[in-house]
Amino acid sequence: MINIPSVDLADFLSEDPKRKEKFIKEIGNAYEEIGFVALKNHFLSDELVEQLYKEVEKFFQLPKPTKLGYEREELGGQRGYVSFGKEHAKGKKEGDLKEFWHFGQEVAPDVDIEDNYPDNVIVEELPDFNKTGMDAYRMLEKTGIYVLRALSLHIGLDEKYFDHWASNGNSILRPIHYPPITSEPENAVRAGAHGDINLITLLMGASAPGLQVQSRDGEWIDAIAKEDELVINVGDMLQRHTNNKLRSTIHRVVNPPRDLWHTSRYSIPFFLHPRSDMKLDCLEECVSEDNPKQYDDITAGDFLHQRLVEIGLIKK
Repeated sequence: MINIPSVDLADFLSEDPKRKEKFIKEIGNAYEEIGFVALKNHFLSDELVEQLYKEVEKFFQLPKPTKLGYEREELGGQRGYVSFGKEHAKGKKEGDLKEFWHFGQEVAPDVDIEDNYPDNVIVEELPDFNKTGMDAYRMLEKTGIYVLRALSLHIGLDEKYFDHWASNGNSILRPIHYPPITSEPENAVRAGAHGDINLITLLMGASAPGLQVQSRDGEWIDAIAKEDELVINVGDMLQRHTNNKLRSTIHRVVNPPRDLWHTSRYSIPFFLHPRSDMKLDCLEECVSEDNPKQYDDITAGDFLHQRLVEIGLIKK
């Protein structure tokens, strides 16, 4: 395998049962084997992607004191700005060579939900920043729910099993800036090898290459998607819930060649989280004599807190 598999959401959305079944089989097999796909015909328009990248670049070009004014450490980095080097991969002490921003869920007033999400942080200097970010958030959330519907059918669940948990879930949109590298990184990389915490991650095309995925035999594969595709991968919550049927694959963002150290890289992943009270207990459809239960019972909220401590965003 020289790259990740490509699938077409239009197949799943079509009226043709054979096309729908084709999509379910392709994405299910890909997530069992490599844990990543490139997805085309999603709900995010080219115009919205272009506008979001423009707003993101404007934010990260703001003066450092201005950006630091939007850092909310008391929220464990779950909203607003997180400054350079704060986050590290689980089990690694060196901070990643990145700074980032977090947009979070905004629940409609008429929705009854147990979670009490913190408010998003408003960037006063950029009047279109927050609206553009949340417009993209909604389209990525919608795409993610359809992917989860296909996976529900692949597993043998009701098609809308995940709808309640993913709608108004604790999802995060994270614009990331990897600044130019100005000195020898000393064992630090733009993003250390890690698995994502959430159910699935949806990544729009980055401004430069660098994302690599680890295959079953330990080989690092470049994850390259076309401009109109999203890279979508399984997170640790979904791997746990499916008792390792679906794979949360280790991935990383490597540093560029030395002659490109002077360049920035921008990347915008959407981490689709469920509501905090969702139980991540191993599904009975994924437990068998050949694959006994691998994990203790835990809620999504407790699992998220545990992992945020491990990666250095919050204290115990």
